Amino acid sequence: MDDQCARLAAAVSESPLLSPILENFDRIELPDCWLVAGVLAQTVWNRRFGYPPAHGVADIDIVYFDPNDLSERGEAREAARVRAMFEGVPAWIDVKNQARVHLWYADRFGYGIEPYDSVSEAIATFPATATSVGIRPVEEGWQCDAPFGLADLMNATLRPNKTQASREVYENKLERWLALWPELTAIGWDG
Repeated sequence: MDDQCARLAAAVSESPLLSPILENFDRIELPDCWLVAGVLAQTVWNRRFGYPPAHGVADIDIVYFDPNDLSERGEAREAARVRAMFEGVPAWIDVKNQARVHLWYADRFGYGIEPYDSVSEAIATFPATATSVGIRPVEEGWQCDAPFGLADLMNATLRPNKTQASREVYENKLERWLALWPELTAIGWDG
């Protein structure tokens, strides 16, 4: 996975959308902080298929893990601070404390979940294997968290991760992604 992690790091660090964030990642100063999910896959897909770097990017997900502040207010304060740091980035920056996801998950998705123990545990529940990915710069280069590996991401293959997401959530994402990147290989929920 080291070679694939290096390829992912190259794609995101060369993105004019993500490079300002990654170059200043240490200034975010949130515990167990990662750039995750769709924006990583979309950046790789855009590069692979020759689309502009921001094509299809709805938001930039930055997640962290702070079990000492599970308040909505604390998360909103951190999100506003991070967005202000990167106000020149032309995309919505969504900042979420993964330690508090269980507090709102049932209201949004219709069923409850147990609290996560880490960002890594949360990444393992993202709806598709290709988006169950996190990356962050570290002193020695890059750290990747990809519980299903990076092959699906690098091969532009959409495969459901049934760990937690519902069929409906996966299929809605699949429909959006295929409309924007018709070159993707899609595996249905029952596939």
